[in-house]
Amino acid sequence: MEALIEDGEFDAVLDLTTTELADELLGGKASAGAKRLTAAGLKGIPQLIAPGAVDMVNFGVPSSVPGKYAGRKFYSHTPYTTLMRTTPDETREIGRCTGTKLGEALGPVCVLWPARGVSDYDREGGAFHDPEANKAWLEGLKSTLPDNATLLEVPFHINEPGFADAAVDWLVKNLKSEVVSNENV
Repeated sequence: MEALIEDGEFDAVLDLTTTELADELLGGKASAGAKRLTAAGLKGIPQLIAPGAVDMVNFGVPSSVPGKYAGRKFYSHTPYTTLMRTTPDETREIGRCTGTKLGEALGPVCVLWPARGVSDYDREGGAFHDPEANKAWLEGLKSTLPDNATLLEVPFHINEPGFADAAVDWLVKNLKSEVVSNENV
């Protein structure tokens, strides 16, 4: 996706799943590399970011999980995908990384915070439900998020329609602003 954005294929970005940041930080198999979450900002296009699935790191079969993570909370997503729950310290660092990357943005930026959970497994009774770890992500983000970025906290789970409505509303509003700005040039 970052390469397509760099090539000018996007007018805006609605990025609801930033789990690759967890994989980059902790050595998971789904990292998108160090440039993840940078292209839209450098292009100056509107971008809305959410912490989708930052509660997990992706590994392969259980035997592929590095020994240093023994004793952690795991979930078998499929026979070939083992997920590991991130800790409060890890999610705080992922939040800081997110804010730092968004600090380079030249265009409109919004972070949409889903107060009731960041993944399908992160809900009341879910395998990865850990409100303390999620709040740590928000604390880390706030410590590095630039003043020109908008942080919207909504009382929804990331998979609820109200969350999607809030995301689309912000994006449509900012796309309209971009069209008006370009027409005045």
